[in-house]
Amino acid sequence: RWLNTGTEFTWVSERDGWRHVYRVSMDDGNPTLITPGDFDVISIEAVDEAGNWLYFIGSPSNPTQRYLYRTALDGRTEPERLTPTEAAGTHRYDIAPGASWAFHTYSSFGTPPVVNVVRLPSHEIIRTPVTNATLHARLSALERGNVEFFRVEIGQGVELDGWRMMPPDFDPTKRYPILFHVYGEPAGQTVLDRWGGDRYLWHLLLTQRGYLVVSVDNRGTPAPRGRAWRKIVYRQIGILASADQAAAARAILEWPYVDPARVGIWGWSGGGSMTLNMMFRHPEIYQTGMSVAPVTNQRFYDTIYQERYMGLPTENEAGFTNGSPITHVDGLQGNLLLVHGTGDDNVHYQSSEALVNALIEKNKAFTMMAYPNRTHAIREGENTSRHLFELLTRYLEEHLPPGPSL
Repeated sequence: RWLNTGTEFTWVSERDGWRHVYRVSMDDGNPTLITPGDFDVISIEAVDEAGNWLYFIGSPSNPTQRYLYRTALDGRTEPERLTPTEAAGTHRYDIAPGASWAFHTYSSFGTPPVVNVVRLPSHEIIRTPVTNATLHARLSALERGNVEFFRVEIGQGVELDGWRMMPPDFDPTKRYPILFHVYGEPAGQTVLDRWGGDRYLWHLLLTQRGYLVVSVDNRGTPAPRGRAWRKIVYRQIGILASADQAAAARAILEWPYVDPARVGIWGWSGGGSMTLNMMFRHPEIYQTGMSVAPVTNQRFYDTIYQERYMGLPTENEAGFTNGSPITHVDGLQGNLLLVHGTGDDNVHYQSSEALVNALIEKNKAFTMMAYPNRTHAIREGENTSRHLFELLTRYLEEHLPPGPSL
């Protein structure tokens, strides 16, 4: 963003290990830090040059949250949080020119979005155009167990963020089957305190049937935990992340209420790839896996994503090979469900066909469901989403029986 009639501009850099905003003069090119502190600026929401304010989203002490801050454009003030301190969760803002008011969208893990119009900087609510009242009412009538955010140590001083959804009638003296929901790629986090939509509702259904549902963010996800956290997976997508997930799972299986004989894992897209990597690389941990629309060979995926994080295949052949689930199919021991839309416009169906051939070559038993002409979302056509999630539920219940054991 240009400032001061085009003689200065704002610049985002990770030069000090954190994603910060700097003000740079065209005269000397020297950057002035305007968001000081050991935290990441997640996004810039507005620049109010007349008022001398920069508005941004951050969460200095908790990577699962998203709050609005402002700081002086001249760098002479400490960042000031504008989001109310009692409102844990994810906050998004569409700030009007002049920054005197904004559309504010708020949600949390089990709370659907509400949209307010708020004054800034006071955050006073002017009106609430979107309440989602019907959905809130329906959710309040459901049996819901506790949801807890936690950190798990995986060694060498590394802690990963996670969440767990408990059955409504949870009894800590009993042992429950556990389902890990994974993604683990640089494109997104699963461990966020925000509304999860249909995935949340399906996970809620599973808890009602007696499953413990858990998700953990490995290193390399875009959590606001600094440059080193995010870039550690460079040139080793699928390698370090799967090791982190396995270490977290081993620690979690030590919880006294987890049944280590009933461990499942599932994911979609990059999470589907992670599911395969975990089932193939760590068969001693997981008995059942459900992989939806996975990248099975990194050489098949689009260059703008894969080469951004892996480099060129000609320069990182070992990384592309070792990070691809298809390389490790011989390790499969448990139950595997593979799901893909034949019209996938993102992760092409070729990816699953290649994996099927590799599994056949190794004489591995598996189950596959192809959705004709469905894209990466597998939503097109009447009843498709319901069919998919009922398929996942049946497969899980068949191979990982629900409910507590003594």
